[in-house]
Amino acid sequence: MSTITLSDILDDIQTAEQGLRKFEQRYWVSSDHFYNLYSRGLLDNGENLEDFSEWAGHYKLRQKRLTALEKISSDRIATLRHGETVELTPAEPVYPIA
Repeated sequence: MSTITLSDILDDIQTAEQGLRKFEQRYWVSSDHFYNLYSRGLLDNGENLEDFSEWAGHYKLRQKRLTALEKISSDRIATLRHGETVELTPAEPVYPIA
């Protein structure tokens, strides 16, 4: 099983968001709306297939990494909870990649 660090997750999210922004500016459509159309096969005749494939890849990567970030965050809070308080301290956890 592979692992990924929190820094890697955050870097991937930033890279994916830069890619999403590029396509949102080019096509004037939010990535959420685009992906909804793309995943339902409701986009054009394939003229922009290369752009759309790349855009969808950025979108899927961001969603996957946001899910991983949420899991790491939830797990960390659970381990740091001591009664009513949570003691946050700097750390670099690793997350197993499925």
